[in-house]
Amino acid sequence: MDNLNYGIIGNCKSAALISNKGSIDWCCLPVFDSASVFAKILDEEKGGSLGFIMDDSYETHQEYLWQTNILTTHFDNGKDAFQVIDFMPRYKQEDGTFYMPPDIVRFIRILKGRPTLRVHFDPKLKYAQGETVIDNDGDYLHCKTISGEYESAFLYSDMNLDKILNQEEITLEGNAFLLLSYHEKLTTQSLDRAYLKFQRTKTYWMNWSERTTRYPLYQEEIVRSALTLKALTYEKTGAVLAAATTSLPETIGEVRNWDYRFCWIRDASMVIRVIAGLGHLRSAKRFLQFIVDTIPEKDEKIQIMYGIHGEKELTEKFLDHLSGYKNSSPVRLGNAAYIQKQNDIYGILMEVIYQQFDKFETSLENSEQLWTIIKSVTSTVRKNWQKPDKGIWELRTEDRHFVFSKLLCWVAIDRAIKISEILKKPRYQEEWKALRAEIHDDIYNNGWNEEIQAYTQSYGSKDLDASTLLMEQYGFIEAQDPRFISTVQATERELCKDGLMYRYKNNDDFGEPSSSFTICTFWLINSLNKIGETKKAREYFDQLLSYSNHLGLFSEDIDFKTKRLLGNFPQAYSHLALIETAVNFSE
Repeated sequence: MDNLNYGIIGNCKSAALISNKGSIDWCCLPVFDSASVFAKILDEEKGGSLGFIMDDSYETHQEYLWQTNILTTHFDNGKDAFQVIDFMPRYKQEDGTFYMPPDIVRFIRILKGRPTLRVHFDPKLKYAQGETVIDNDGDYLHCKTISGEYESAFLYSDMNLDKILNQEEITLEGNAFLLLSYHEKLTTQSLDRAYLKFQRTKTYWMNWSERTTRYPLYQEEIVRSALTLKALTYEKTGAVLAAATTSLPETIGEVRNWDYRFCWIRDASMVIRVIAGLGHLRSAKRFLQFIVDTIPEKDEKIQIMYGIHGEKELTEKFLDHLSGYKNSSPVRLGNAAYIQKQNDIYGILMEVIYQQFDKFETSLENSEQLWTIIKSVTSTVRKNWQKPDKGIWELRTEDRHFVFSKLLCWVAIDRAIKISEILKKPRYQEEWKALRAEIHDDIYNNGWNEEIQAYTQSYGSKDLDASTLLMEQYGFIEAQDPRFISTVQATERELCKDGLMYRYKNNDDFGEPSSSFTICTFWLINSLNKIGETKKAREYFDQLLSYSNHLGLFSEDIDFKTKRLLGNFPQAYSHLALIETAVNFSE
């Protein structure tokens, strides 16, 4: 089966996806949301890639170096073998700053014999919108656009540049390197320098992994997921991307294709909770600072998502010249969801701020700024909680009274009360407690369906929704409350198919989904564990882990029939939920 058999490498500036055959099929430089240099994943013919042309006698095997984001691909025909070690440099320099250039280093290590290969270097700058030409400038291959907006990149190597350019056969006599950079290098690039960058980057990642909290169960899966989340973190601002890609479809051949190279506030609160729980407080703090810097202080609308530099406008555009992943068009840039109204956003934001006060020391200036945001959010919730919205799944149909949105409005006020207790600010508590009780009673009376014996997707509806499984996690209801147990069991019956979950089954704007939303399965597993069905939960979890790709990575969705990975990749939300679930089993 043709799956998302890719590994991710990255350095918290950008990332690249490398196929199990050693081909770089997706990379945007200089940063995550820049235009692509290679986009073969979105168009086999036009997208561009950097790989190796081998004869059929070679078999490939791919794995990560232990506890790193460095990917190795082995090529072996029995007699001749070599290994490609792929990474984007990231390590601390003597002055304490990070070295993390927009570079990909491919360190080629000979293992035995005299392997022969051809380098397939086919950059297509600016999403392949115009023509890219490559010149041999002596020290490097210089690729640049000759139509449309100007863009360029540079390939350095100790292999013969003309042979690379003409895809001629190269016999490896010893180790070699390829270095793709967005910038022209000011120093001579050599094998020794490439090897030094490799060792320093390896040390950085191993040290980072070593600082990750250890758990008795599923430690390897936790570390791989944590490394993946780190690779989706943008160092400059602290933002965490939902995924490294755009337009990988939820269903092959359909139009549910979105750009996920942005920062959703909803994913963010989970990121901070999980990453802080793993002991990486600096990342959690930086991300929180991104949220604080991005969120308006008074009365401006909070968006559900922002660009990784804090951009507020994420207008959608289409790249009609690209055929899309497995011919699933359209290919989109930007995401129109940024203009949607989702009332759950307030609770998520308040949860994040509460974690800041609960887990970290905050400077007075920071605290005052956060307190202003808190008061602003509570007044917004007071005005808006009774209104319908688009809900967590961003349904592009009519607005409804979604139970999850109401739940998160309750969370917003609940966390505001808790923060006011930490800050010893009793002035608003009475008013806020009355509002919290009002929202609680509204959900208790209108979100519950007596006939179904469950909290349902929206008021007055019989449809079930996986998001109601989070009611316990957010503290609205106890795990042993009969209503929660009944909701979990009803939701499993209705939405679980062969151990995989639908988000919901009622028709949305695109018809009934044919793929499972990976995070929802983790939510079910967590909920089953919480209500005491631990054996079943563990069985579901082990089964779900077996559906990851060959490197333990998950995308957003899994096809119910074929179990192939679908949707943008790798998906932060899926890996966050994996960590949280594994940690819950350990505890």
